[in-house]
Amino acid sequence: MNFPILSVITFLPMVAGVIILMVPANRKTEARAVALVAATLALLLSGWVYLQYLLGDMTGYQFVEQYNWLPALGISLQFGVDGMSAPLVLLTGIVMFTGVLISWGDDDPHVMAGIQDRPREFFAFLFLLAGGVFGVFVSLDLFMLFFFYEIAVFPMYLLIAIWGWKVTREYAAMKLTLYLFIGSVVALVGALAMYWTAGQNTGIYTFDMLQLEKAGFSSAFQYVWFLPVFLGFAVLGGIWPFHNWSPDGHVAAPTAVSMFHAGVLMKLGAFAALRVGVMLLPEGAKAWAWLIMAFAGIAVVYGAYIAFVQTDLKYMIGFSSVSHMGLVVLGVSTLNHDGLLGAGVQMFSHGVMTALFFAITGMIYDRAHTRQIPELGGIAKVMPFATVGFIIGGLVSMGMPGFSGFVAEFPIFMGVWGRQWLLAVVASISIVITAAYIMRNIRQVFFSPMPEKLEGHIGDVTVLDKVAIVTLSFFMTVIGMFPAVMVPMVEKGVENILRLLGGA
Repeated sequence: MNFPILSVITFLPMVAGVIILMVPANRKTEARAVALVAATLALLLSGWVYLQYLLGDMTGYQFVEQYNWLPALGISLQFGVDGMSAPLVLLTGIVMFTGVLISWGDDDPHVMAGIQDRPREFFAFLFLLAGGVFGVFVSLDLFMLFFFYEIAVFPMYLLIAIWGWKVTREYAAMKLTLYLFIGSVVALVGALAMYWTAGQNTGIYTFDMLQLEKAGFSSAFQYVWFLPVFLGFAVLGGIWPFHNWSPDGHVAAPTAVSMFHAGVLMKLGAFAALRVGVMLLPEGAKAWAWLIMAFAGIAVVYGAYIAFVQTDLKYMIGFSSVSHMGLVVLGVSTLNHDGLLGAGVQMFSHGVMTALFFAITGMIYDRAHTRQIPELGGIAKVMPFATVGFIIGGLVSMGMPGFSGFVAEFPIFMGVWGRQWLLAVVASISIVITAAYIMRNIRQVFFSPMPEKLEGHIGDVTVLDKVAIVTLSFFMTVIGMFPAVMVPMVEKGVENILRLLGGA
């Protein structure tokens, strides 16, 4: 029997969370050490899956495992990855590893870095969330996808409400949870409709998504149920006009949770909308593509404009994420090769980029005790490593050639041009706006004179922080310089989606 690596990757964070809870509450360093070991192992295993998929036959689902869980209802624990999900498994491993490094803390009493209050419980909840995320990306069973989806959403409330920014954490945590639960309930109703209709069509009642792809749903059924399923999941992807929870959630969350929230959880919504909405209801996707494209186009430009006027560094990145995730949904809505290819790479690229942005913003806030852009300055003198990392993230955000953002965004705009050239022109305005606010904020925060009240009070980042910055910067640069390490893999995943769309 082959080694069940996807099961190990999925349940490793949950098991590690239980082990961390067994560590005595006063042994904070030991709890952090267990978390770091588990996160490192998860990164290595997810990296191994990625490389094995890249170097092997990239067709279809690989590392497939199946365990009958509730055969009477057609529910099984079925795992597998394809060209779209393998990069997202790697992304989750990267964000999990760097999130633990950022949360470690600093010995300097003047620095409020990391998680000082109850790190044991923090890492346990964070790892429960990570296990749910891994589960969604590898699930080939619709019921288990929902099961892991809810596991990923639930700990966010506690992580923000307990460890978040005191000013808005209760409001933001409740707002986020209500939006995401309402979205998932709507999507669940659609999933149950698929289950019953597929059973009536084929005589086999199953949640196996590979079987549901062949269930022969009528065009009328797909027309009715595509929007509830797609939009129900896409709420977590920050789709306009259901994005309002996202920036507040980013701002209130502690640094590692912001990294998970923007870096991985928003991809969860976009991936589930693609996997369940588009791939199981392709005729519905074709019928409603114009509406999804319109929503996404508004999100791209609107998110960039709102990010442009923000004075809080975290809100700027939060609205920037709405804009960049709009590009993902825009790529998906084209239903063509270029758009889907760009969307797949953009999910990975934006996940790493936004994790880096939030990590460095957290480092600055821990030392300067403010995120207000006009109150900051001269950070490059005292935090040169963080400055370089932020600039790399900025170049990715702008879609600069040589970085992963260009590899992702160029095919998206090509795909949109093929469907609706005018929308491609309008959406491209976001590139200019993004470049404007990124360069302006880099100049103000890092290279303008340091305010007097900050002089002598800001120190450099820790060694662990530097490891996190290097790790995140490495992946964005490598994919930008050598697109072949990801693009052919995503392309194979796209071919499967196009097959289900009937060559659309």
